[in-house]
Amino acid sequence: MKQFKNLLTVRRDNTISYGIVILAFLVIQGMIASGNISSSLKGQLVPICAYIVMAVSLNLTVGILGELSLGHAGFMSVGAFTGIVVSTSLAAAIPSAPLRLAVSMVIGGLFAGLAGVIVGIPVLRLKGDYLAIVTLAFGEIIKNIINVLYIGLDENGLHFSILQQSFTLAEGGRMIINGPMGVSGVEKISSFTSGFVLILVTLFIILNLVHSRTGRAVMSVRDNKIAAESIGISVTRCKLLAFVISAVFAGMAGTLYAMNFSTVTASKFDFNTSILILVFVVLGGLGNIWGSIIAAALLTVLPELLRSMNDYRMLIYAILLIVMMIFNNSGARKRLLEWRSARCAARNEKKEGA
Repeated sequence: MKQFKNLLTVRRDNTISYGIVILAFLVIQGMIASGNISSSLKGQLVPICAYIVMAVSLNLTVGILGELSLGHAGFMSVGAFTGIVVSTSLAAAIPSAPLRLAVSMVIGGLFAGLAGVIVGIPVLRLKGDYLAIVTLAFGEIIKNIINVLYIGLDENGLHFSILQQSFTLAEGGRMIINGPMGVSGVEKISSFTSGFVLILVTLFIILNLVHSRTGRAVMSVRDNKIAAESIGISVTRCKLLAFVISAVFAGMAGTLYAMNFSTVTASKFDFNTSILILVFVVLGGLGNIWGSIIAAALLTVLPELLRSMNDYRMLIYAILLIVMMIFNNSGARKRLLEWRSARCAARNEKKEGA
C-alpha cells in the first residue's frame, strides 16, 4: 500500500512538472504574440532551451550518479556538428524543417551517445578529480578534431578529410565543415517550440529513470558503491548507463543550439561552456532537476536583463551568484524543503482521515 502511494506521489509530482513547463511555454508564446517580449530576449529562447536540457542531463551524471564531468560541451559539439551535417544532407529529401530538425537531433544524440560509450568505458573506472580531468581533456580533444575536419557535399555524396581539404567538390557542391572556420550559412530551423518539446522529452525520460528501479540503483552506487556491489548491482553498468543517457541529451541539445545560428565554430563548445553548465547544476542543487531548470533559465537571461545597468550588470550578476550559492549551502534551503515535505504529508493525512 505504501509503495502504491509513493508511486502515485511520483506520478503526481511528474505531472505537475510537465504542467508547469507547458504553462511557461504558453505564457511566453502569449508574450510573443502580444509583442511584450524584447527582440534580444526572444533571440535567447532557443539557447535557454538548449541550456536547460544540458543542465538537466549533466545533473544526471553529477547529481544523480555523483561523478564530476567537465566534458559535457564535448558531447554538445558532437551533436551540434553531426546535426548540421545531417540537416544539410537531408535538405532535399526532407523539405519539412521541423521533421528534418527532429531527425537531426535524434542522429546527433545517437552520435553523442556513441562518443559517451567510447569515453565512458575507460574513463568511468576513475573517480573524483581524475575523472574530471580526463573528461575535460575529452572536450578539448573533440574541439581540436573538429578544427581540422573538412566535410563537403555534392552530387556524389559526402566527402571527408582531416588536416586539409584533400577533395574537390563537383559543380554545385558546398563545404559543410571547413576546418577552423567551422560552418557558415547554416539554415536556422530551430524554434522555441522544438526546444520546448525537447525539454518535455528530457524531463519525461530522466524523471522516470530517476524514480525507476534503475534510477534507485544508480543512486545507490552514488551513496555507497561497495554496498551496491554487495547486493548484486553492476556498478560499471549503472555508471555507463547514466553517462551515456546524459551524453545523448547533450548531443540533442547541441543540435538544437547549433541550428539556431547561421555560423557555428568549435570555439562555441569550449571549456567555458562546460563550466557554465556545471554552474547551472551546482547553483540549482545537485540532484535537483527543477533547480537545474530554474538556474539555467535565470542565469542565461539575467545578463541581458541587467544590460541597462551597463558597467554594474556583471557585478550584480556575480553578487547574485554568490547569494544563490550561499542559500543552497545554508540550512535555509533544507528547512524550506523539510517544511514543504511536512506540509504535503499533513495534507495527505487529512485526505485519508476524510
